[in-house]
Amino acid sequence: MSSYDQNREVVFVEGKRTPFLRSQTQFKDFSAYDLGRLAVQGLITKTIPDLNHIGHLYFGNVIQDINTSNVAREITLGAGLPESLPATSVSMACISSSVAITSAYNAIISGQIDCAIAGGVEVMSDIPVRLRKPLRQKLLQAQKYRNVFDWFGFLRGLSPSDFLPEIPSISEFSTGETMGQSCDKMVGKYGILRKDQDAFALKSHQKADEAMEKGYLEHEIIPVTINKGKNFMTFDNGIREDTTLKKLHSLPPAFTKPHGSLTAGNSTFLTDGASAGLLMEKRFARNFDYSPKATIRSFTYTAQKPGDELLIGPAFAIPAVLDAMNLKLDDIDVFEFHEAFAGQVLTVLKALESAEFARERLNRTLPIGKIPEEKINRWGGSLSIGHPFAATGMRLFTTAANRLIHADGRYALIAACAAGGQGHAMIIERYKG
Repeated sequence: MSSYDQNREVVFVEGKRTPFLRSQTQFKDFSAYDLGRLAVQGLITKTIPDLNHIGHLYFGNVIQDINTSNVAREITLGAGLPESLPATSVSMACISSSVAITSAYNAIISGQIDCAIAGGVEVMSDIPVRLRKPLRQKLLQAQKYRNVFDWFGFLRGLSPSDFLPEIPSISEFSTGETMGQSCDKMVGKYGILRKDQDAFALKSHQKADEAMEKGYLEHEIIPVTINKGKNFMTFDNGIREDTTLKKLHSLPPAFTKPHGSLTAGNSTFLTDGASAGLLMEKRFARNFDYSPKATIRSFTYTAQKPGDELLIGPAFAIPAVLDAMNLKLDDIDVFEFHEAFAGQVLTVLKALESAEFARERLNRTLPIGKIPEEKINRWGGSLSIGHPFAATGMRLFTTAANRLIHADGRYALIAACAAGGQGHAMIIERYKG
């Protein structure tokens, strides 16, 4: 848990993001550097009058390009920020930009800096495809060759399959299973029905479509030029306003065939996108006439053994942040949860309501409670908006702060699961001045 000098407080000023697009669509020719730079430029253009206010940039990235191994530093330089500004890349799977946010929080609350940019970027359209290890080893050895005769033995020991490309696996290194396979086990263990997963996914699309129509998401998204500057992309292209329960019910299992309940329709899709946000010490923000939206009050990270409960982390993280603030679920006005899979969110919600889970897993006498459906992801979620791994945390954070203002609420709770059996939760409070 975080615990720092209460004389310093960290406030959130503004967040921006690119549109979140299905991979292999309009962002397929962009790199993580490109999208990250554009998100940061979109943030600073109208938000920061003096770039020297920024003390550090923290940026998440999961699927890294070896050419930009510290993509945060390249984004800093490409976005036109001062060359003297330090930059750190962070990675914690789907909560990478959450780590960027709390890294900035820690630096600000401890007095090291007064202002930071945090965010994340992922481009699933351009993942690193490697040569297989035997061929890589041969090529590295070949750097020592001195004449043409040395090459005669190059093929010795190699098989035809060694020349095939090695596509990165999306499976867990520790279990050998994909997230979808593990989540199929989890929803089976907790009795989450396929029809309820499809219904949750449908509502995610409907809510996102409504939020887009009413302009709730518009001010979070920065337009991005595509087709060599000929067009602008201004919206998330994964939202399916025309989807129906019938269509969702018709989809076959995607991970555990033939009896799994997770499908392409109730699971997140591969997504390209970037997000960035501005964080400051409260008195610093006041002194320079910034207008904060929210204050970070409590956060935590959790982990448990990967396996059939790989994605249940929020069920452990949520009680921890509530306890730290001496709050109950009823005190929270806005819930913004990452939707890795519809079944994953429904499992977490069921665990929070369960007296057995509270007793056996949380060592509590009473369940955490039931979260009203109307408070959860009112403007859509990852199932509809998309999930660029390292960019989702800042999207959740930004949307939670904006929903708080829109709903005239006080507290928002943000929660997400991540690969490796990890989880994250955070409580923010609407800034009142």
